[in-house]
Amino acid sequence: MKNLVILGGGYGGMKILNELLPHHLPEDVTITLIDRVPYHCLKTEYYALAAGTISDKEIRVAFPEHPRLEVKYGEVTGIDAKNQKIIIKDAEPVAYNDLVIGLGCEDKYHGVPGADQFTYSIQSIDKSRLTYSILNNLGPGSVVGIVGAGLSGVELASELSESREDLNIKLFDRGKHILSSFPERLSKYVENWFIRNNVEIINGSNITKVEENRIYNHDEAIDCDVIVWTAGIQANQIVRNMDEEKDQLGRLIITPLHHLPYDEHVFIVGDCASLPHAPSAQLAEGQAEQIVEVLKRRWKGEEPPASFPQIKLKGILGSLGKKHGFGMMADRPITGRVARLLKSGILWMYKFHNG
Repeated sequence: MKNLVILGGGYGGMKILNELLPHHLPEDVTITLIDRVPYHCLKTEYYALAAGTISDKEIRVAFPEHPRLEVKYGEVTGIDAKNQKIIIKDAEPVAYNDLVIGLGCEDKYHGVPGADQFTYSIQSIDKSRLTYSILNNLGPGSVVGIVGAGLSGVELASELSESREDLNIKLFDRGKHILSSFPERLSKYVENWFIRNNVEIINGSNITKVEENRIYNHDEAIDCDVIVWTAGIQANQIVRNMDEEKDQLGRLIITPLHHLPYDEHVFIVGDCASLPHAPSAQLAEGQAEQIVEVLKRRWKGEEPPASFPQIKLKGILGSLGKKHGFGMMADRPITGRVARLLKSGILWMYKFHNG
């Protein structure tokens, strides 16, 4: 029997499972999924979990069940590519014939002293739970600093402003406008929403140091009761430690067929892969579909495709609380209630289809 091992049950890993199961897995192939939690998590909604506007249960989706699927719960500590084994903390190694690495990302602190020690995160479900517990226990009038005004920081700030109107929220961003990757029209729309909802935007910020309950912007101290870091990501440390070619974010360089240049049996999906687009659930799922096509042909003894068409992204949507939103759909800006309804509908469809 051949064993396909999938590291991480995120959007890419879940898509591979749903593409192969129940009817497209050859009789001589088994799948082992290794993850730290026993369910798929909707990472795009971690901001709402941290803000306290949804429950933990709402962002969990069960993994599929199949006689030849084994789900192992554990922490991956290393990859022994030479012997084709996965090293798991306090467990026996798992052998693979084909491997998909989808371990996700971690916060990138850009060398800011104290940032990793004195800030909270929404990069994993356990860290989001911790952030929720800290934010939820704040007294009225407390100051919350959110570092980074990309999509995650904006969604967290807006959701928290609705959840806890009694808090003073400061959103720190390096650029002239928040959401620098979006058109200026959208950035200004979101900025105006924050002004109306009493969220302070600190543009042109440069965080030079973080201490307990204190952040330094251009070396000027600003006291905060809680600081949440949403100012960049990098590949999982397991991936960064691999002796393979990487980009500046520690993501692995891959071929057009999504495997390592010198090992066609090791595929990289999602935030661990160096790709021209920004990491997203859509991108990971697009990769997963193409990886499955390569695997299915290989298992049949056929040649893999010479290449794949470029993965087409349908757009990106962000929320501003529960009633407003923003985004780009087919390269067109969209704002207001329609954007929020679209995001809610897409999320519901994803949960319904996978659950």
